[in-house]
Amino acid sequence: MKKFSLVLIAMVVTFNSFGWGATGHRIVGLIAEYHLSKKAKKNIEKVLGFETLAEVSNYMDLIKSDGTYRHMSAWHYATIPEGKTYAEVGTPEEGDVIATIERLMTELETKNFTDKDEAFALKCLVHLIGDIHQPLHVGNGEDRGANDVKLDYFWQSSNLHRVWDSQMIDGQKYSYMEYVNWINHPTNEQLASWSSLNVLDWANESKEARIQCYETMPADKKLSYRYNYDNMELLNQRLLQAGIRLANALNEIYG
Repeated sequence: MKKFSLVLIAMVVTFNSFGWGATGHRIVGLIAEYHLSKKAKKNIEKVLGFETLAEVSNYMDLIKSDGTYRHMSAWHYATIPEGKTYAEVGTPEEGDVIATIERLMTELETKNFTDKDEAFALKCLVHLIGDIHQPLHVGNGEDRGANDVKLDYFWQSSNLHRVWDSQMIDGQKYSYMEYVNWINHPTNEQLASWSSLNVLDWANESKEARIQCYETMPADKKLSYRYNYDNMELLNQRLLQAGIRLANALNEIYG
């Protein structure tokens, strides 16, 4: 019974701290695949074998229930309060998504790995570049990345973090492949303006975007069609940016 209780607790913690849901992470992975160079794609296949970026994109969430990886929980998010910069806040001792992405990109270039091997590091990078583009994964330090913002979403109890992680995406009733076909149409101007591999820039974008996540909530916190209408463009842009930037990072490392 004790073992069952511990597993149940782990499942609850994991559910409340996902980045994009499973569909969102697969969307990011598949977009990245479309924007890889031929050389990068070939070299990545040597590392992942038959698995694609979309298929490995949820790996870091899958391993959360294993206590071996409990120390990685803090790597899925960062905290930058309103009115503060990341430099002022500093990297927490346990690490965060910003520091971990920077470390993983360095390790994949140098082939000196801290945790396990190259495939493990690559799977983590795929996931975390997705996470950092979810606006509420750069939290304000007050409500656990909006997990504590309780609300109704289409007349069902939920919270703001979950709405952005999965419910707006899954509510479109697309497979991840259909979703990619819908949004994977960046302009040349967007490809140029999103080309920076500065991880702190990505985090600061999420910090700015999270303002809209909160401010477009109605006073009664009953979210439905209007909230989707006000935020779908931002959500899709963050998914697309994540996929493009993941491809850019992998082209730099493997191309």
